[in-house]
Amino acid sequence: MGPRSVSGRRTVALLLESDGPGGAEQMLLNLASELRRRGHEVVPVGPAVGEGWLAARFVERGFRPETFRLSSPVDLRCVIDLVRVFRGRGVDVVHSHEFSMAVFGAVAARLTGRRHVITMHGGRYYGARRRRRAALGWAFRTSDAVVAVSSASRDDLAATLGVPPEDIHVVANGVPHGGSPVRGLRRSLALEKGDALILSVGNLYPVKGHDVLVGALARVARLRPDLAWVAAIAGRGAEEARLRTMAAGNGVAHRVHLLGFRDDIPALLTETDVFVLPSRSEGLPLALLEAMHAGVAVVATDVGGIGEVVSTEQEAILVPPDDEEALARALIRVLDDRRLRARLGSRALSRARLGYSVGSMTDRYEQLYGSHAMNVTVASP
Repeated sequence: MGPRSVSGRRTVALLLESDGPGGAEQMLLNLASELRRRGHEVVPVGPAVGEGWLAARFVERGFRPETFRLSSPVDLRCVIDLVRVFRGRGVDVVHSHEFSMAVFGAVAARLTGRRHVITMHGGRYYGARRRRRAALGWAFRTSDAVVAVSSASRDDLAATLGVPPEDIHVVANGVPHGGSPVRGLRRSLALEKGDALILSVGNLYPVKGHDVLVGALARVARLRPDLAWVAAIAGRGAEEARLRTMAAGNGVAHRVHLLGFRDDIPALLTETDVFVLPSRSEGLPLALLEAMHAGVAVVATDVGGIGEVVSTEQEAILVPPDDEEALARALIRVLDDRRLRARLGSRALSRARLGYSVGSMTDRYEQLYGSHAMNVTVASP
């Protein structure tokens, strides 16, 4: 079955190699739901062997996911699987996310004559090897549009691959607005009346900087024992045991709770007083946007696209990465000043509504799905 499109409605395949809970995966869910609401047909495509979290979420929402098999860096079977899906489901536009699908999606889209859009979410793993850079450069050249989620990510892609920055579109992530409160959350975390809840969200990997956060929280406890607060970190990963040990060693284990994976972050944010993002590297984190949409005061490191979304002292307090002292000082400021928290949260909410909704994100992708090819120029890696 060949490509088809009726009155601007398209069948869009959304490709991603990973299928565990994470920012890129949640972005696909948001985009797919909004595209379907607008009348498009969406075909999620993910790994046949994986965690299955993302596919299960798509099924819960009424989508019919497809799969591919990928077992080696050069896997003809993966291309065959994708070609089968594109033809069998009448796909018009292939939208690939991250390195592996950017490359394999580009091959399959070219073989079947489909439009191909790539979104890179901010990781730099593709730049470590010449072969990866060459493969991604080829995918860029043969695709109809290449997208970065922030200007910082665009500039990094351009510098690494030798791509003119103007040939890479910037489409900021968007998230739904708000959530319903979690009943009993504050009680389950042993918060007393008047205690502030500090929330951090992110998988427990070193790049997310939660070790710096635990150290900063220990400083807050030592410097200002009068401040009443409890911190919660929502996420899963290999750093969990180390973070628990750090919290215990610093005497804050009773105040720092590791919640594990949570799929109700917007709901958690309705109970949150301060959102903290201590990352060492980011593209454009969805958790930050969710906190802004909830009107929560934000303390974050100034990395990746964060500084493009919030300005320090306006919508957030920004600090350098890997700086426990600066992070502790910022936390003390917002914990100690309710008016500051309210002002930061109010301005963050206004900013989020202005440009970081699912609707505005989908508007831009719809334009790229229907625009003319862009002819990317890539220098030799």
